[in-house]
Amino acid sequence: MHPIRSALAAVLSLALVPDTPVIAASAAPPAAPLHGFSSAHAAEEQALEARFDALVKADDQRDWMQRLTDKPHPVGSPAGKENAEFIAGLFRSWGYDTRIEEFQVLFPTPKLRLLEMTAPTRFTASLSEPVLADDHSEGALPPYNAYSPDGDVSAELVYVNMGRPQDYADLERRGIDVRGKIVLARYGGGWRGLKPKVAAEHGAIGCIVFSDPRPFGFFEGDVYPTGGWLPEYGVQRGSMLDTTLYDGDPLTPSVGATGNAVRLPREAAQTIPRIPVQPISYGDALPLLKALAGPIAPAEWRGGLPLTYHLGPGPARVHLAIASDWRMVTAYDVIARLTGSEHPEQWILRGNHHDAWVQGASDPVSALVALLGEAKAMGALAKQGWRPKRTILFAAWDGEEAGLLGSAEWAETHAAELGEHLAAYINSDGNSRGFPGTIGTANLTTLVQQAYRDVIDPETGVSVAVRLRASALLDGTPDEQRLAGEDKPLPLKPFSIGTDYSSFLAFLGVPSLDAGYGGEEEYGVYHTSYDSFAHFNRFVDPGFRYGVALSQTTGRIVLRLAGADVLPLDFVPFAATLDASVKRLARRVDGLREETVETNQRIADNTYKLADDPLHPVQPPKIQEPVPALDFTPLQTAVARLAKSAAAYAAALDRATAAGLALPTDRRNELDRILLRAERALLRPEDSPDHSWYRHQLYAPSLTTGSFVIFPAVQNAIEQRTWPDAKAGIASTAHAIDAYTQQVDAATAVLERHP
Repeated sequence: MHPIRSALAAVLSLALVPDTPVIAASAAPPAAPLHGFSSAHAAEEQALEARFDALVKADDQRDWMQRLTDKPHPVGSPAGKENAEFIAGLFRSWGYDTRIEEFQVLFPTPKLRLLEMTAPTRFTASLSEPVLADDHSEGALPPYNAYSPDGDVSAELVYVNMGRPQDYADLERRGIDVRGKIVLARYGGGWRGLKPKVAAEHGAIGCIVFSDPRPFGFFEGDVYPTGGWLPEYGVQRGSMLDTTLYDGDPLTPSVGATGNAVRLPREAAQTIPRIPVQPISYGDALPLLKALAGPIAPAEWRGGLPLTYHLGPGPARVHLAIASDWRMVTAYDVIARLTGSEHPEQWILRGNHHDAWVQGASDPVSALVALLGEAKAMGALAKQGWRPKRTILFAAWDGEEAGLLGSAEWAETHAAELGEHLAAYINSDGNSRGFPGTIGTANLTTLVQQAYRDVIDPETGVSVAVRLRASALLDGTPDEQRLAGEDKPLPLKPFSIGTDYSSFLAFLGVPSLDAGYGGEEEYGVYHTSYDSFAHFNRFVDPGFRYGVALSQTTGRIVLRLAGADVLPLDFVPFAATLDASVKRLARRVDGLREETVETNQRIADNTYKLADDPLHPVQPPKIQEPVPALDFTPLQTAVARLAKSAAAYAAALDRATAAGLALPTDRRNELDRILLRAERALLRPEDSPDHSWYRHQLYAPSLTTGSFVIFPAVQNAIEQRTWPDAKAGIASTAHAIDAYTQQVDAATAVLERHP
């Protein structure tokens, strides 16, 4: 038997023996005590969580989803306001101090959408989705890309794969220039808002985006309504804001979009694209792709449609016309508060958005109803006499789909008090069936792992930690397989495309998580009118069992953050994550250096030309500037210092825990203040010459993909091959890590201080 499968069999042989207690399902050593709790308080906490689990009901989540998805409810819609008021009413009925905060945000809706092929044959794209029997999409916004500028353009068509910078470099090697052309890109490969931006930078005058069936439709499985995948005329809506610059309302960067806020003129808003853009279905893309000639697309550019993918330009010529109603609308954020009994000034925030492009059953309502399940259960516990030590806030954000409007504007409006009081932010954005997946700051790793350990998977009866280990053994990365094989905890996933955690993490410097289950769903209907209750209940999470599992998982995380004797941050996995990231970055630069030397040599000795097919010529790449030897010593040294300090803090906390965490009140308060503000040390100073909205020096978007990366100043400089900036980024990031280490040392000193 394969060694990985052998290890998996050992896990499952324990997990699936009839009548074996669930606690025997893992071959792991005895469970570690709850991080941040004394032994006595840990027992009380786990008894509380057993009561909490019993209060979370799948039927509640099913009923709430049916109600919340009954009508399309994008930001600014009457149904969006109705949903906000319904959610607020639920929170009030459960005993929360609840309010709805309003923000005035720019949200354009379409007046004109036209896409037609005028040569070599005529074709008019439908730009619509057929209505199915179980649809509740009457009055929905049609398929469009929000914030596309108005425009009326005609030109030859060029297929640009995913529209990334490297795709345009490949086109240039094939002698294809997109200046004055309209480009056709497929979804994927990074944040959609960068597709029209990069196209415009290369001279294109319009952009069309489609969902290829290879990752979304019939290539994956039966299409809806037979299966859960994207049907022929399903269209992915989405915002086209350039969120690598800032999140939220495009007219009020860094300022809350209140009624009296000073706003930029629309033409000055840097996040709004410069060329018109329209999404289409793969059914509408098929005639356009069939009409293209020119070179055949590289193998990795070819999707699942039954045709030969050509690049163009032409002979397909298209006419694209877009016009929108550029109006201000009201976004409704629901904020509910359960005030803490001992540390009311320390806040734990749990959030999920409530707006959707259409019904939004999977995105976002599947996770929103899990949040509501948590809130209802905690409200019931409070009515029975329980109170969290720290204040718990629940938030249902509006306008996430348009560009994180609700969460960003709330964070900007309340930045000062959140900087003083917010200890952690726990987000979700969607939920389905399968395995737990949590991305987040690594100082919350132990908290998440211990929650996984204590939640039971509804399909197998083992803990979700055991099931996740089984998945890692079979399908994980080499590092994950190694850790799972050694029965070591798995790290959190790295941050990806930003959602509502973005403002709290990158703008305010708050430890953050984003959690959900998935991997077994049939879900190709993202941002379409087919993301409905009927689709969800058949193909995503029948029975809402993983909705309950998400409530129990994130609910535990919130309860433990709110109830711990000491804020449960663990700096050891954080230091380990940074160490691994520095090593990967150094290897990447070394590999880039070797690749550059080899490529330049192959250009110089005519290898590319000699190997080229003269009937289908591809020009050599351009000569690249040599990659210098970057000195990562400052980062390595800073991370090593943090690792040493993290170990010292862990040892001091272990000693304090063994003594019952019996700290005097003043020392405990001092410790929590240090821990609460530790992440803020990683923010760029206010007087920094870099005025980026993304202030966190460890997490910010990649300028080429839009996904969050670690060490962004260094990573972005490497991507752009600006080596002096990379050197400066290494120095500034190392300085930030040293500032964070000082906070860890200060926390250790408080623990070790004698009365």
